[in-house]
Amino acid sequence: MNRFNFLLFLIIGCGLSLHAQSIISGQILDSAKNPIPFANVSIKVQNGLTIIAFTTTDNNGNYNLKTNKTGDYNLCFSALSFKAATFPVALEGNKNYIQNASLADEIVALNEVIVQNERAITIKQDTIIMNANAFSKGNETVVEDLLKNLPGINVSEDGTIRVGNQEIEKVMVEGDDFFERGYKLLTKNMNANTIDKIEIYKKYSSNRLLKGIENSNKVALNLKLKKGLKMQWFGNIDAGYGLISENRYETRTNLMSFDIKAKYYLLGNLNNTGVDATGDINHLIRPFRLDDIETLGDDQQANSLLNLNIMTPSLKEERTKFNNAEMISLNAIHTLSPKVKMKTLGFFNWDENDSFLNEYQFYQINGTSFTNTNNLTLTKKKIVGFGKIDLNYDLSNNKMLEFTSKYNNEHENGTSQLIFNETPTNEKLKGNNQLIDEKIVFTNKINDNKVLVLVGRCISEKTPQTYNINALLFPDLFSGQNVDKVIQQSENKMQFSAIDGNLLDRKRNGSLLEVKTGLKHRQDILNTRLMFQENNTIATVPEEYQNSGKYASMDAYLNAKYSYKKGRYTLTGEMEAHQLFNKYTDVGRNEKQAPFFVNPKIGFNIEINKSNRFFSVYSYNKTNAGILDVYSNYVLTGYRNFDKGTSNINQLQASSILLNYGLGNWGAKFFANASFIYTKNHDFYSTNSTIIPNYSQVEKIIIKNQDLLSVSLDGNYFIKAITSNFKLNFVYSNSNFKNVVNNKEREIKTNNFNYAFELRSAFRGMFNYHVGSKWKTSETKTNMINKNTINISFLDLIFDFNKKFNISLESERYFFGNLDKNNKYYFLDFESKYTVQDNKLSFTLSGKNLFGTKTFREYHVNDISVYGTEYRLLPRYVLLRIDYRF
Repeated sequence: MNRFNFLLFLIIGCGLSLHAQSIISGQILDSAKNPIPFANVSIKVQNGLTIIAFTTTDNNGNYNLKTNKTGDYNLCFSALSFKAATFPVALEGNKNYIQNASLADEIVALNEVIVQNERAITIKQDTIIMNANAFSKGNETVVEDLLKNLPGINVSEDGTIRVGNQEIEKVMVEGDDFFERGYKLLTKNMNANTIDKIEIYKKYSSNRLLKGIENSNKVALNLKLKKGLKMQWFGNIDAGYGLISENRYETRTNLMSFDIKAKYYLLGNLNNTGVDATGDINHLIRPFRLDDIETLGDDQQANSLLNLNIMTPSLKEERTKFNNAEMISLNAIHTLSPKVKMKTLGFFNWDENDSFLNEYQFYQINGTSFTNTNNLTLTKKKIVGFGKIDLNYDLSNNKMLEFTSKYNNEHENGTSQLIFNETPTNEKLKGNNQLIDEKIVFTNKINDNKVLVLVGRCISEKTPQTYNINALLFPDLFSGQNVDKVIQQSENKMQFSAIDGNLLDRKRNGSLLEVKTGLKHRQDILNTRLMFQENNTIATVPEEYQNSGKYASMDAYLNAKYSYKKGRYTLTGEMEAHQLFNKYTDVGRNEKQAPFFVNPKIGFNIEINKSNRFFSVYSYNKTNAGILDVYSNYVLTGYRNFDKGTSNINQLQASSILLNYGLGNWGAKFFANASFIYTKNHDFYSTNSTIIPNYSQVEKIIIKNQDLLSVSLDGNYFIKAITSNFKLNFVYSNSNFKNVVNNKEREIKTNNFNYAFELRSAFRGMFNYHVGSKWKTSETKTNMINKNTINISFLDLIFDFNKKFNISLESERYFFGNLDKNNKYYFLDFESKYTVQDNKLSFTLSGKNLFGTKTFREYHVNDISVYGTEYRLLPRYVLLRIDYRF
């Protein structure tokens, strides 16, 4: 019996032993025989107030209560506006009881009501309120840990939060938003112990004047603090150091004050344990909001041409991340007057990351085969400084002015020691990103059903880079050269400015008219220079590897959208017209065009009942080319890779259809979602590649007809019999397209299957578990078939011995079907926490990689090669942390 099976046997044994108890179930009705949802059900000692077990009824008035007590007790039922009822019950071990109840109406003066037991979940229209204490296991450190326990909320490995299958817009604290889409900075650092309630806002509108007018399916979270923490400074310091390992440390600090007129949140993090304390920082610097009126310019960015990156492995990032990170963020919200609010955000992050890998890549192309090998040691140092100010001015009850200004400056230095096919080299990359972003929004709510929104935005961004490598790895491409260093200097500059106006008119029958018109202008300047150096002197500048392009595009657009609502049915029609003015200039090239096109869309929505929903959308889109699609000459994008644009300005056409069906509502025992997406790219960017052992040259080309298909199904079911929540997820995707490799056109078909399940307990006792497994199968067909299967399983055990002491164990198993040997990997982590003084002082002992696994190998396939990669892992370590709250 291997280690994973032993742990599975342990959980089953513990689960069986814990369920040797009595079960009381039934239904609570009112005097009209209607079910009473969220009524309180408790077992109390006779002639006393002590509660030994407690639960609430579901939407249908049903309840299920478990206890391992025996003897004579009182079974009590109560609900607001109803008279309480009590029944005597004689409990015997391992016996089931059924007790229904009918509660009579009672008029209650609200100022007389004293709530003795708070409900775990309360639903008020579009707001769901969850009591944090009801879902805490005792081992949570940060807010992210607490959110993982909440039913219906999914937190991915990178910290992305979804309610059901929809990502949230933001995480607020006491109604104020510090970080927008960069909410991971909050959830990965704020102490979980400070949270009293979590509020889930459905149909959320970020602009208060749009509430009730716009069609919004957005979701946001709001964290309510414990009462004793408001109106004062509070925080914590969580510091840890390695006991029996290398110099490992981890420190997290929070300092907060949430006054009526001023709110402050200061946070810091230092660690070298691979912990990502920020999430994807781009979500903070460049938040992208889909289908939001104020998204103007969110999709604009100047991209870098070259990166020293490695492929992220399938296991937790912290296992391969040899880091040294320092982060501090200073944030404040000031109410300057009853009409003016100012928010400031300052963020500084310094991070050094080391990566170690060995890789082989086997190519089999058009009857020719070869293998490349890489041995890489990569060090990246990155400094990020980001500042932001938001001003919100309520001109009146119906008019609002918002101004946002951002500045970002990033410096990145990367060095690598690379052995490519037994040839040792050194790479160096210096890069910088500078961003200035300003936006102004004016909102005028003309009446209760009509609103006008004007948005203006200006963005300036540049990304200069200098890259060099001390060897010419592609002599076949540049014969006769005596080179001791290859250098490429590049810069991509982008200027964007735009203005648009939006009119929303909600009709009496619920229909909605939306009209948008505006003007966008973007200008890109791309300069690249490839040079060969000999004896510290520039010897050669190959002409076909230089770019000096300037691309300007102006877009005048008009969008009209009407959603006609008739009872449970909604029919939506949308037309978007674009008049473009494009111009590209480079040495020997001057191209202009002024295309006009219309993108139509039609959708159909039906709410069959409160638990059954269906919607479908068909769209036809034409999109304009960007600077990285149209440049003329080759650019070095890796130590042996060159890329090139199409050398022409193009617009691509695509059509797609989406079908979605939802069953059940969030918070119900069962809810599921199924979707079908088919996309036909009538024109798409494919590649014309020349691939030989020492280099690859890839040119973008346009080919007709690419087919993309995706089918997904996910479901959640609460299993009463074992007090556990079961999740199931299935995703199938398929693509069919063509490309050209070594002068031969090929047809490529891909199939990908992802299916997974999870089972998480919600016991009230000392033991809980979380178990799951995920399979990934990928298949690529050309003139041959490459197939790969990965299985990832996990088992987490939580032992909450009492309010002061708990232990959690986390185990993982990885299986790679295409590796002949070393195809199974096991990991075990643990954490034990002892609270010396509630809300004051606690100690935590944690251990990572207890099995001492040193390397990790995985296998991948694509249309030109199969490749295996071996990563070096952080060694086993044990950390002792102290958390002091003040």
